[in-house]
Amino acid sequence: MAIRTGTSGWSYAAWKGPFYPAHLPSSRMLAYYAARLSAVEVNNTFYRLPRPGTLAGWRAEVPPGFVFALKAPQRITHMQRLAGADDTVSYFLHGAAELGPALGPMLWQLPPTFKKDLGRLRDFLALLPPGGRHAFEFRHPSWLAEDAFALLADRGAALCVAQDEERETPLVATAPFGYLRLRRPDYDPAALRAWAGRLAAQPWRDAFVFFKHEDGARGPALALAMAELAGAAVAAGAGAAPTGP
Repeated sequence: MAIRTGTSGWSYAAWKGPFYPAHLPSSRMLAYYAARLSAVEVNNTFYRLPRPGTLAGWRAEVPPGFVFALKAPQRITHMQRLAGADDTVSYFLHGAAELGPALGPMLWQLPPTFKKDLGRLRDFLALLPPGGRHAFEFRHPSWLAEDAFALLADRGAALCVAQDEERETPLVATAPFGYLRLRRPDYDPAALRAWAGRLAAQPWRDAFVFFKHEDGARGPALALAMAELAGAAVAAGAGAAPTGP
């Protein structure tokens, strides 16, 4: 399993000193970030998709293998609530394609007031072309049910596993990849090791793990630590001797 870790965003002046060199220009933040971490979750696409030239510029600044996970526009998830979104989805996917091989999964985060509607989700999943990687973050508890998980699995879409101070999504594999949003402000070494072990036990080909942005730059430190711990856990599992008959 390939595990990519990162944070939600990279362009934060408050990270100068704790993560970025104190005098690093903002224009060099992405290149510095991408030399140390392997993925980033882009949240500003929730509000507005950047111009194609901006996306092409991002792609040119990162090394091969680095990926951008894009948060889908609120117009689709919060305003249209997945219904009648054909044109908006097409526009979003067409623009995102400018990232080329640097395009990672897309995160469709539903509002907490959006209750389970399997028919609407089924119709929406049919809009997504095959071959893409899509993760769905359900924030109303009615979605956390076997029928919703089965629908995601039928289309190869991932259940986004999210954890914050108030909730935690069950870790259920519904796609060939995993998508985790670890949103607590901090995780101690024991908590990181526990998550690394849980990751290593999954059947995914690859997994994406994103930590929350906060001004103290704990997110990048946690992402770096998780990359090391999870990589070691996966390697240990792969090297374990088979048991049983």
